[in-house]
Amino acid sequence: MAGTPGTPRVLRAMNDRAALDLLLEHGTLSRTRIGKLTGLSKPTASQLLARLEAAGLVLATGTTAGRPGPNAQLNSVNPAAAHVAGLDVNTERIRAAVADITGRTVGAFRLPTPHRKAGSAVEHVVQAVDGAVKAAGLARTDLHRIVIGTPGAFDPSTGRLRYASHLPGWHSPALLDELAAALPMPLEYDNDVNLAAVAEQRIGAARGHDDFVMLWNEEGLGAAIVLGGRLHRGWTGGAGEVGFLPVPGTPLVRNVTKANNGGFQELAGCNAVLRTARELGLEVPAGSLPDAATALLCRAAAVHQEGAEQDGVDRAAYLELLARCATGHAVGLASIVSLLDPELIVLAGNVTVAGGEPLRALIQSELAELAVPRPRLVLGTVEMHPVLTGALESALATTRDEVFDTSR
Repeated sequence: MAGTPGTPRVLRAMNDRAALDLLLEHGTLSRTRIGKLTGLSKPTASQLLARLEAAGLVLATGTTAGRPGPNAQLNSVNPAAAHVAGLDVNTERIRAAVADITGRTVGAFRLPTPHRKAGSAVEHVVQAVDGAVKAAGLARTDLHRIVIGTPGAFDPSTGRLRYASHLPGWHSPALLDELAAALPMPLEYDNDVNLAAVAEQRIGAARGHDDFVMLWNEEGLGAAIVLGGRLHRGWTGGAGEVGFLPVPGTPLVRNVTKANNGGFQELAGCNAVLRTARELGLEVPAGSLPDAATALLCRAAAVHQEGAEQDGVDRAAYLELLARCATGHAVGLASIVSLLDPELIVLAGNVTVAGGEPLRALIQSELAELAVPRPRLVLGTVEMHPVLTGALESALATTRDEVFDTSR
């Protein structure tokens, strides 16, 4: 922030930001209410609002009509002050969305990519961004920032995507430069699981927690590590690639980068759920590996909760499926918590969340027998597109710092 700490300009900027954050939290506030919440006098609050309105950051949005006493002018953050985009990329599709500065999603677009040529990642990203921008009724130049979430991570020393050999077209050493040329606004990239953790930390199960691990189980098995309130990404961006973790109970996987697989993935990933179900004589639903595993664990959780025997349902097999899945999760988590000793573990991703409270409780019980640290385990609560939500939240956090800085 420009200026010397304690100068009038800096103090005004601090008050401005406090008021803007309160307006984001509450939606609308009167001058009197802003004064009470910030401790500012009415004249100072009036000056503040006038200053923010002149800067295009605040709008007058009606009055407190219908309430006792004189009507008071209500104010809100101007949603058009800035817009950001988030992208969630996987092997089947790119999901994109645009949000205004208040965090409201104003446009979304989904681009299927399973049979497109491998070398057109830049084209796909641009199409997805333009689709979301068009749905929002905006132009591409209206975007202040884009955050893109992908499997794996871009190595900061080389700019190449690592830990995601299954994502075609995303491994060119020139990819980031080509994306920057095609989309000339600030672009940021992060691991998809890290962004899902951002969503859980800002609006979900990890809100208010500065030390936690999120275990993600969908197409692959991964983790996000938050220490002291900050994501720990590692030297090459590979922190949290726990699917490659060697664990007891599975053969040792060598050349893991070529295999794109590892011990923990084999023990607790969606392929392990299907393998265990077949061993137990359960019918495996049709569909992709994660979808089939999700359906099986959802059914197992329902059987566990219903309690009584049901006609045509092998209750014992479903309960054994839950128990084995819990053990598989706990074995890998034991290594993670022994090393990091986090305050909280968030279980996320469709596969694990499908097991619900029955699976969570079994994992908690198993982990208590396998590791000395005993963090609390909770289920993730960001249900709708957590990676995309995290991308938007990440983009909004940086953009608000820039747009709301009135000290310049």
